[in-house]
Amino acid sequence: MIDYGHFIGGKRVAGASGRTSEVFQPMDGTLRGRVALASRAELRAAVENAKAAQPAWGAMNPQRRARVLMKFNALIAQNTEELAEILAREHGKTIIDAKGDIQRGVEVLEMSFGAPHMMKGEFTDGAGPGIDSYSMRQALGVVAGITPFNFPAMIPLWKLAPAIACGNAFILKPSERDPGVPMRLAELFVEAGGPPGILNVVNGDKEAVDAILDDPDVKAVGFVGSTPIAEYIYARGAASGKRVQCFGGAKNHMVVMPDADMDQAVDALIGAGYGAAGERCMAISVAVPVGRKTADELVKRLIPRVEGLKVGPSTDSSADFGPLVTRAHLEKVKSYIDIGVKEGAKLMVDGRGFKMQGYENGFYIGGSLFDGVTKDMRVYKEEIFGPVLSVVRAESYGEALGLCNDHEYGNGVAIFTRDGDAARDFASKVNVGMVGINVPIPVPVSYYTFGGWKRSGFGDLNQHGPDAFRFYTKTKTVTSRWPSGVKEGANFVIPTMN
Repeated sequence: MIDYGHFIGGKRVAGASGRTSEVFQPMDGTLRGRVALASRAELRAAVENAKAAQPAWGAMNPQRRARVLMKFNALIAQNTEELAEILAREHGKTIIDAKGDIQRGVEVLEMSFGAPHMMKGEFTDGAGPGIDSYSMRQALGVVAGITPFNFPAMIPLWKLAPAIACGNAFILKPSERDPGVPMRLAELFVEAGGPPGILNVVNGDKEAVDAILDDPDVKAVGFVGSTPIAEYIYARGAASGKRVQCFGGAKNHMVVMPDADMDQAVDALIGAGYGAAGERCMAISVAVPVGRKTADELVKRLIPRVEGLKVGPSTDSSADFGPLVTRAHLEKVKSYIDIGVKEGAKLMVDGRGFKMQGYENGFYIGGSLFDGVTKDMRVYKEEIFGPVLSVVRAESYGEALGLCNDHEYGNGVAIFTRDGDAARDFASKVNVGMVGINVPIPVPVSYYTFGGWKRSGFGDLNQHGPDAFRFYTKTKTVTSRWPSGVKEGANFVIPTMN
């Protein structure tokens, strides 16, 4: 039985609130441990620790900070097997998928090595008579990240790496469902030479979240999770004067044009729709074939592929996906399949009855496939976050584009086609933040930014890429003049370039 406390001041500390939450092992349903739920006082202690450590870290040469992150990166590489094992056992995704989770986080960590370049300001010599103007980027101070259960390595690294590279101290509030990897990452950061207090992990629930949002010394907050909570955090954080970026739910469409390579499209839908048991904000959950012939052929090919998906324990290297994260989430996904049937959608493949032999208490569900889904159904409108794919048939390209544009979520979208003109038109007109052309999961590379539109994203700046350095720094502009010995007297006119 593991007791997960917090990581404050460079070491693990026990929880003091007396409140805990259970951490399960999804593949067999066993209780793995209990995680402490922080009080406001505990969160405040972490902030005080971070506030004391940040000035020296912020004053350090950014190249030296980058060297610490390079050592951190090397230690993650050395400990990838251990991290993947922890991640798979606490989340439920397969070991190979857990390693992908870690790798995508590492890519943003590697991008953050470039902080010395990304933090450079601008300089203008002779902006006026004897006047120079220049700008500089400076750290905000103490910043925080509130991260979800579905990527317990990747998203914390997306948040903390650029923030720390910019000279901030970071408070991480990870999901209480799988806290093991974030705690281990904090240990590795200190082992790499990161000063105690620069990276703190405070486990908790809404009390800890509200404490972060209300604390005057926390200058910025980044969040990834569901849309209702993203809206709450954005509103409360902004009201308290913080810089806030929040990323919420998704309902990602994949348009399949009549000229698409059908083999490629089916492979893409199987991997993007059912990988990680559908617990991805970038999962494809809606297939939109254009034209009856395309739709009939697509569904015909999908049915045996979905029926043939191999579900297995997280330790099974041959499994296509593992269990869901909790029993409660399993029941939620099953309830959505029930809703779809009641609404009149055609359930072509039903995964509700799946049982894993030898792991009967695990949180397993098989892949499910709906056809005949319409845009007024809840299974289309709402995020299911499970291995459920809905086919919504469109008569024309214009109707397919309209489905993508009219949905309240705008995280990711894809089109599969051989027509370059159609692809170019789609990329230009679709009202979604991330677009894939013959790419089903269009997660940008680390040096571009990640972020959705509409009710999938709140705030002006996205995650990773150049936006991360803008979000975690403030710009100061300096105008300087050195007297030449000529006395000009007082000037009561606002300065201009004349």
